[in-house]
Formats: sequence, C-alpha cells, structure tokens
Amino acid sequence: MRTDVARLDLHNRRHLTSAYTIGMALYMLVIVVLYPSFRHSSELNSLSSGKLAALFGVSGPLTSPAGWVNANAYTNFLPLIMLLLTIGYGAAAIAGQDDDETLGLLVVLPLARHGILTQKITAMIAQALVLIVVVAACVYVGRGFELALDPWNVATASLAVLWLGIDLGLIALTVGAVTGSRGSAIGVATAIAAVSYLISTLAPIVSWVRPLRFASLFYWSVGNNQLADGAGLASFAVLAGVAALTGFTANVAFRRLDVR
Repeated sequence: MRTDVARLDLHNRRHLTSAYTIGMALYMLVIVVLYPSFRHSSELNSLSSGKLAALFGVSGPLTSPAGWVNANAYTNFLPLIMLLLTIGYGAAAIAGQDDDETLGLLVVLPLARHGILTQKITAMIAQALVLIVVVAACVYVGRGFELALDPWNVATASLAVLWLGIDLGLIALTVGAVTGSRGSAIGVATAIAAVSYLISTLAPIVSWVRPLRFASLFYWSVGNNQLADGAGLASFAVLAGVAALTGFTANVAFRRLDVR
C-alpha cells in the first residue's frame, strides 16, 4: 500500500510530465546546437549589459557558455517549466482532489494522512527530477558543440532549480491543504514565484531592491551565477530549509483538513 498513492499520481500525470520533459529537452538541444553559431557574436555581448537584459536574468557575456545557457534557459525558461509542473501538481495533489471530491476516497484507506502526504510529495519530486535530469543531460551534450561548462557547476545549478520547483510546489500543496482550494493554491504559489523572480532580476540594477535578494528563492537557485560558479552550501541550506518548513506545515494542515 505504501507506494500506491505515489504510483497512481505519477500514472495520472505521466502525459503532462512527458510533454514538459520532451519539450524542454528539444528546446535545450536547439540551444546547444546553435551555440557555435553565436559564440563569436560581439553584438550579443553588447545586449547583455543593459537593464532590459537584467530583467530577463541575463548576467555576464552572452557568448560565454554559462551566459548562453543562463540567458536561454536556466534563469527563465527552465524554472518556468519546472514551476508549471510542480505548482500544478502541488495544487492538484490535495486541494484539487478535494475540489473533485475524490480525496475522501483516499483518506479512508488504511493509511495515515502523513503517509499519503509523503507519497504525494515523493511523486512531485519524481516528476521534477525526471525533468531536471533530462535537461542537465542535454547541457552535457553541449560539450560536443563547444558549449563546455564545468560538470560540477551544471550538476549543482540543476539541483538548485530542482529545489526551487520543490519549494514552490510544496507552497502550493500547503496552501491547498490549508484552504482546500486549488485556485488559491495556484494563485498564492504563482504570486510568490513572480515576486521572487522580480526581486532576483531587479536586485543587480535597483539599489533599494538589492538587500531584498536574500528573501528570493530565485536568487538562491538561479540568480547568483550558479551555472558559472556552482550552487553553494548556503543556497541548498536555504532551499532545503524552506522545503522542510513548508512540508511540516502541509502535514499539520492536511491532518486538520475537513475532507469532503
């Protein structure tokens, strides 16, 4: 019985997970293959120094391997796809099933609520892990196309994006467990993600925003040159701490939720 809930949720979302993963993989392969055509373009480097570029998370020369992958994926598009996957699942895992009046069928099983929640979190992590492993593999393929990035930096930066997805997915799950509303779960988690992204991208160019960057999940995952320098222990401590806190809160809220 221990794996039935996670397996069922993964089965129900397999097509969506596959679509996101395959689409992101194809996109990354295009980025990798195109890099040799742009690596000597001085015009691109001139674009990376403007404030508009910073709003899209662009930092450093665009023609460098790290700058190219950051600007085209890791600071924007990859987190977006990751959050579509995890926030969507987090909102559906508890609140969505409660809205559909199918959660009641689950909680009457001879399985503690914390066990159900653990399996649902496991299913969310599994979906996110598939996406990030495939994307990282595509980046490693780039070594055959002059896109030479430090393997350790790619691994830690990819893991930081995974943690970003887990954190915001858990926030959606927690809000859903507190309110029983899928719409509220999606709205709150999306708003936090948007504000976090804006703080991270505005911090380098707006002086009064800069001190706030430490409150941004995007800063700790993709906004501090993680792909070029690697994600450090501080990043993982913050991201893991947020996950632990939201996971605990979700457990308390789910135990108290009046399931329909």
